[in-house]
Amino acid sequence: MGALNPGTPLPLIEDLLVTVENSFLIFSDQKNHETKSMFLSNIDQVLNFNVFTVHFFAANPDFPTEIAFKKIEDVLRKLLVTYEFLSGRIKMNPETSRFEFDCNNAGVGFVVARSKLALNEIGDLVYPNPAFSQLVTQGLDSLSPDSHPLCIFQMTAFKCGGFSMGVLTNHTLFDGGSTKFFTQNLAALACDKPLAMTPCNNRELLAARSPPTVSFPHPELLKLSIPLTAVAAANANPSVFDNSIADLDFKVFHLTPDDLLHLKLKTMSSSSTGNARFTSFNVVSAHIWRCKALSSDYENNPEKDSTLLYAVDIRQRLNPPLPAEYTGNAVLTAYATAKCREIEKAPLSRLIEMVAEGVSRMTDEYVRSAIDFGEEYKMFPKGDFMITSWWRLGFDEMEYPWGKAIYSCPISRRKDIILLLPDITNFASGGKGGGGAGGGVNVWVTLPRKEMTKFESSFYKYLA
Repeated sequence: MGALNPGTPLPLIEDLLVTVENSFLIFSDQKNHETKSMFLSNIDQVLNFNVFTVHFFAANPDFPTEIAFKKIEDVLRKLLVTYEFLSGRIKMNPETSRFEFDCNNAGVGFVVARSKLALNEIGDLVYPNPAFSQLVTQGLDSLSPDSHPLCIFQMTAFKCGGFSMGVLTNHTLFDGGSTKFFTQNLAALACDKPLAMTPCNNRELLAARSPPTVSFPHPELLKLSIPLTAVAAANANPSVFDNSIADLDFKVFHLTPDDLLHLKLKTMSSSSTGNARFTSFNVVSAHIWRCKALSSDYENNPEKDSTLLYAVDIRQRLNPPLPAEYTGNAVLTAYATAKCREIEKAPLSRLIEMVAEGVSRMTDEYVRSAIDFGEEYKMFPKGDFMITSWWRLGFDEMEYPWGKAIYSCPISRRKDIILLLPDITNFASGGKGGGGAGGGVNVWVTLPRKEMTKFESSFYKYLA
């Protein structure tokens, strides 16, 4: 049960032979644009870094790449009317010492590129190849750092007629849910349909209370003084913020639908607390937590605490709930913590319950308390590693004029951040049996080589 995907990775293509043919800025179609500032919540404040995503599309003879690229360009101009902050810039308000969006229509980057390779020549799309970073533009050389766009699209044509759509977004723009809605709107307008969902851009819905009232201890958050530099944040919690890739190993572990069912049934049979908490995410997260805890220096320090962090969407956890179409970051870090010795000996059902308790902890008052905590100490996470799930964002279900993506994935190899992504077969089936319908999951793991050996051993030992 379970498999590495691929079991023995083929040598990775190091150069996709990409040449940039054109790059420029796209501006909103809105006439007489009025510059204004947009409030950013305490959750947004600590997410001023870039996220890179790439979507792959097969060739469609009815939509040559030139036509598809022009369609995306034209659609973006229309979307910038609704998402006006997307073409803005981040600025620091000197009076409040807070980041804000300067909605000045300074533009979104648009890059047209071409690869000398065909899609079937660039390797397994599931495997996190560092060369895929060539499919996402990280900055426009013609602009100063202060003028850097918050969003850049890179459209790369392959010699087979297929193409990729690489997207850089600053994390202050969107969380996973709002990224999904933005991409749905992009696809809808490309198909000459109305917006799939009208965004709610009012980020003051997540403003701190006055006065701030921190009613919980929040061990999942670092207690850091304000003002805070990026260097201070990194030094305070190096395991979460370390982006170095030296001496790291990268592997993709594949769990089939049968593997997930096996873990659930085995766990349910040994639990006396009911089965409602045994969601696929909770089961997989608990399994990963055990493997990660035992991959560290567990033998020499069995009493060491291991803290798992994972994001929880808070839109429906507030009273009243946030609009589903809220565009800002509406996720908070949940946690589960225990000593490594306890994690090794506990039944999987107990670990699942601890993961579920982290989700249940996110009540309206807990969320408001965490946001108020951020008013005083910022909201940087505190833990040993984080699980980030793209498993059910539904990119496999989005229909463009040229068809659905054959795969979508982040460009990321970050130490101690484990990614959950849908299997590529979910995309091949057009979303049928995909992430939202019981499909398999790929677990992207980045660890030092010695830890990876232990992680892999535990992964299959506890899956049996």
